[in-house]
Amino acid sequence: MKLYPLFLLMATATIFSPGPGVVMTLSNALRYGFRGTFGGILGVAFGALIVAGISATSVGVVLAASATAFAVLKYLGAAYLIFLGIKLWRAPAFQFTEKTTHEASFKRRFLEGLSLQITNPKAIFFFLSIFPQFIDPDISYGMQFCVLVLTYSTLIMLIHSSYALFAGRAKNWLTSEKGGSRMNKIGAATFIFFACMLAGAKRST
Repeated sequence: MKLYPLFLLMATATIFSPGPGVVMTLSNALRYGFRGTFGGILGVAFGALIVAGISATSVGVVLAASATAFAVLKYLGAAYLIFLGIKLWRAPAFQFTEKTTHEASFKRRFLEGLSLQITNPKAIFFFLSIFPQFIDPDISYGMQFCVLVLTYSTLIMLIHSSYALFAGRAKNWLTSEKGGSRMNKIGAATFIFFACMLAGAKRST
């Protein structure tokens, strides 16, 4: 998989950028502490497996055999990343609540993360238009699919756990308007940067 390093960067940027999953993890960390985020994080990671299985399997097969389909979805994916970047840049600051509430069960937080991910437009579009472009037609599709999807889910757990740790150390900043706005700007710039990288990516031959 010649484009695997680029996939790592692209997936990291997508997961790291502020979105519903990140907000949920930060909110859980502020409410329940680091350990209270595990259920939600695992739910988001498992949801990614479901979205990948539904969205990317058949599309990936088509892209592996069609240079035209690859080019169309490559530019469509890049355009979507730019759209997300502009939208995030203009969006009002995320508001993170640190109000103490009753301790939600692990199961409840897991289901919350799962339902959030399988309805997350960012994740769905990633697996529909961006993910399949990293499939090398000369290598077993099934093996590549498993490696890439498991990589994505692993990155979710690592990055969201990092966010949870960060939340505990930066409560005041995260709950301020300045902190939320800064998160938006970082995420927006990241989306646009990787949109340019995606537009320049070449299909494996």
